[in-house]
Amino acid sequence: MKTHTETEENYLKCVLRHSRPGERVSTSTIAQDLGTSPASVTDMLKKLSDKGFVKYTRYRGVTLTEVGEKIALRIVRKHRLWEVFLVEKLGFSWDHVHDVAEQLEHINSPELIQRIDAFLGHPKFDPHGDPIPSESGEMAIRNTMLLADLPPGVEANIAGVVRSEPEFLQYLDKVGLVIGTRLKVEEKLPFDQSLQIWLEGQQMVVGGAVAENLLVLSSEKGDLGES
Repeated sequence: MKTHTETEENYLKCVLRHSRPGERVSTSTIAQDLGTSPASVTDMLKKLSDKGFVKYTRYRGVTLTEVGEKIALRIVRKHRLWEVFLVEKLGFSWDHVHDVAEQLEHINSPELIQRIDAFLGHPKFDPHGDPIPSESGEMAIRNTMLLADLPPGVEANIAGVVRSEPEFLQYLDKVGLVIGTRLKVEEKLPFDQSLQIWLEGQQMVVGGAVAENLLVLSSEKGDLGES
């Protein structure tokens, strides 16, 4: 069985993050995401291709092989389980767990991850609302939509975030727009696409940029309360 380094795992996870059905991920996308040069990305993709983890064609981008996808999903699974553990059991805030989980995800102990998963009650979603892959690589699917697209008069629960930068998460904490909170759109203001909403019985205005980065589960679709 071919081994892989932490850096290689990060590349595979990055390719998975940007993968779309029928499309290849460009080297420039990977370089921008990982903060490195396109030349360095090209060198790494050649190594990953030689190991059978990706299919790479120069100037055409890259896709994961079945083996590479399994590795990437395993890393994502560990990362998100660690985030749940850090928040629920160690009291970390959701805006501080990512960097710590980035380090812990590279611990190679399947038994440890199995025990953490069982200890946490087999969670399906991480603190940011992202699905946690199962041991077989399957992920739960929820019919979420952007808050910006929620019609007026419809109630929903906040279910996740598109952006997970600490500053954005801290802002959401400050104004009470956290996962699980129930809200209803009262009116969409056409000038700046901001929303007037009811949040836990109080009226407030949510800016368009925030509404475009919050995921909700609409009660009209029978999704509220899923986990």
